[in-house]
Amino acid sequence: MGFPRVLENLYARLPPAWRERAILLKAASFAAIGVVNATIDFSVFTFSYYYLGWPILLANPLAWVIAVTNSYVMNSMITFAAESGRRLRLKDYGMFAAAQAGGLIANTLTVVVVSSFIDAWLAKISAIGASFLVDFSLSHFVVFRRRAKPPPG
Repeated sequence: MGFPRVLENLYARLPPAWRERAILLKAASFAAIGVVNATIDFSVFTFSYYYLGWPILLANPLAWVIAVTNSYVMNSMITFAAESGRRLRLKDYGMFAAAQAGGLIANTLTVVVVSSFIDAWLAKISAIGASFLVDFSLSHFVVFRRRAKPPPG
């Protein structure tokens, strides 16, 4: 294997490695913003459930709506800034919220099922983890995917 062959091999491996790194950095940014949103989600949920006495099926969606709205704003401005142009659009928010509904379903089912075995606040923590996996996948591959640029002129 000659030196030019080594360079060709390296050149062939660089673009996929760069894309994987970019996805990893986006996932890390999404996760950091997710910590803020999880705090909002957890706080609104526990306040509504424990202090106001609302049922899980009311407290959890309320917490989700508030957190997902914050998530859309922060991810549009930071994580997916290149894809969104750092612009907030009602249509994009609707698509983001619809995609995140998969996370809401995963989150709510996890809280309902797990809270049968442990306290609701602990179940909520595990639910946030479950919804992260669903939410990032849908955000990255559906909502904020790179769109083809229209031809000039």
